[in-house]
Amino acid sequence: MTILEGALQGLLAFMFLTAGFGKVTGSKMHRELFVHWRLPQWFRVVTGLVELAGAVLLIIGFWQKDFAIAGASLLGVTAIGGTLTHIRVKDGFKETFMIVLLGIIAFILLFILI
Repeated sequence: MTILEGALQGLLAFMFLTAGFGKVTGSKMHRELFVHWRLPQWFRVVTGLVELAGAVLLIIGFWQKDFAIAGASLLGVTAIGGTLTHIRVKDGFKETFMIVLLGIIAFILLFILI
């Protein structure tokens, strides 16, 4: 594992653990965002669980490369969905930037790992 792989894996795992935990526990911010995006609250929980699963796969991936590949793939696809959600409700660059950046990082990591 290179330093770049480890740094990207660690960054993605931390960001998606944080975001996923907030969604699953129902933080006020995430509840309000799902209302803004016109998505049901049960989908917030599902999204949070997917994000947590991807983060856990990345953490296991520090020891088993195949898990990191699966985690990066899962989170990259999740980021595409998040980006499309922001576009659908016509959010601006400021609101959309972070999920786009995390998606790019996930796909860069994926291509490094493959």
